[in-house]
Amino acid sequence: MQKLIQNLTFQVLLAITIGILVGAFFPQFSSYAELLSKSFINMISMLIAPIIFFTIVLGIAHMGDMKKVGRVGGKALLYFEIVTTLAIVIGLIVANVIRPGDNVQVPPGDIDKITSYTSQAGKINWLEFIAHIIPKNVFESFSKGEILQILFFAIFFGYGLSRLGEAGHSLISTFDKLTKVLFNVMKIVMRLAPVGAFGGMAYSVGKYGLGTLLPMMKLMGAVYLTCFCFIFIVLNAICRYYKFSLWKYLKFIRQEILIVLGTSSSESVLPSMMKKMEDIGCNKSVVGLVIPTGYSFNLDGTSIYLAMSVIFLTQVFQIELSLGEQLSILAVLMVTSKGAAGVTGSGFIVLASTLTALKIMPVEHIAILLGVDRFMSEARAITNMIGNGIATIVIAKSENEFDEAKYQLATNPVAIERAEEDF
Repeated sequence: MQKLIQNLTFQVLLAITIGILVGAFFPQFSSYAELLSKSFINMISMLIAPIIFFTIVLGIAHMGDMKKVGRVGGKALLYFEIVTTLAIVIGLIVANVIRPGDNVQVPPGDIDKITSYTSQAGKINWLEFIAHIIPKNVFESFSKGEILQILFFAIFFGYGLSRLGEAGHSLISTFDKLTKVLFNVMKIVMRLAPVGAFGGMAYSVGKYGLGTLLPMMKLMGAVYLTCFCFIFIVLNAICRYYKFSLWKYLKFIRQEILIVLGTSSSESVLPSMMKKMEDIGCNKSVVGLVIPTGYSFNLDGTSIYLAMSVIFLTQVFQIELSLGEQLSILAVLMVTSKGAAGVTGSGFIVLASTLTALKIMPVEHIAILLGVDRFMSEARAITNMIGNGIATIVIAKSENEFDEAKYQLATNPVAIERAEEDF
């Protein structure tokens, strides 16, 4: 019994359950619960920038071949585009088949609440997004946690370090030690994951109430079902093609799945996922390039949600779309789902920018999704996280940078249990 209580997975699951009950029966606690959740995510966020920087720098310094770095990055971006486009197509098809927006009564929307989203959506520009990746002040990038800017700088720093040759070995050794220190700090922070999961779930249920789910239950069910099918059909097919087990992989990252479920944020496990992907057999350099880039470009769950939300809104407001118009939605989402990746906010910003570009309905119509968006964010975040891990393994295998023996050892049930007890 004591062994079960000390297991982090059990603690997080228990915390989520208690969070739901507290949120349902004591909604006035939601403001305090939000503070707990934000505090945990902030502690994780403080580790993200340095861990990404050191991991990428060390990976490139050890690799010493910028052509290989470019090849890995190119493969990753191509993979991201193919898989997220497939996710959008599946989302559009399921929304058309299930038709979650039919017979939905439009509740009075709070237009004031979405003003901030629509104003940010108007500012999204694909060319500006690309230009934004290049930092003008790297210290500002670190302070603001700009992942893509840190990634950009780390690639150049790693290349510069690799060019030093023997003279750079002492710095590489220092960076190695600093990385180990950061991962030790992460272990301490991850012990607080149950508190973050409890706070996130209590806040969601307390603020929005379980009653807000009933009118939109069909949309929620459709999004969760589509994400589930995407993981166990599409991603499973990719896993089988590259000869590794989806089920073993999911068991290996089950802690991270539960933490994301509780906090509604895939960012809360970014450092942990980087460590897990190294432990499962992926080369450090591949992990350093694919995981951070994937957090901006490989958003499978978000792509599904966006596609289904657009079709849902057209069904609610009885706007008939031709095949050509739906293909236009696909084309626009292929851009907007990535172009807003660096913008602070929720999927609402991307959704608003998509509707702005399509001009098929007033942007204010997204107000009807306000009450349930938070409850669908878990499905988005979990699917995004699972997809990024699989992408990392795929790219590592394609580059022969995957340690099969390490994978077999890490995915052994006994090893997983021991790792959770050590956390």
